[in-house]
Amino acid sequence: MKNTLIASGLVLSLMSAAALASGNIEAGKAAAQKYNCAACHGADFKSPIDPSYPKLAGQHQDYLQHALTAYQRGADGANGRGNAIMGAQAKALSHDDVNNLAAYLHSLPGVFVVQK
Repeated sequence: MKNTLIASGLVLSLMSAAALASGNIEAGKAAAQKYNCAACHGADFKSPIDPSYPKLAGQHQDYLQHALTAYQRGADGANGRGNAIMGAQAKALSHDDVNNLAAYLHSLPGVFVVQK
């Protein structure tokens, strides 16, 4: 009985974490336009205006969520990232914006390839 209860709790925790991380693709598209992400990352999000800027289209959703959250924390925060441009951009994002942007960018065809 105790093991069943623990297993049920674990399954519910994983399901709720997945639901929180899912994001809304259409809302993410609107947020990308609102925050003008294409100005630096390119209209297709895989042709940035500077080669040092990352290609975002097709990137893993959880990675994008983590990166945006890290930019919000800044270089001085735990697990933070320091970048003046992205720090300012990310600070304006809500939790939903982060999830939605990550879902949208992940849904786009990208240039990332896994070679075997």
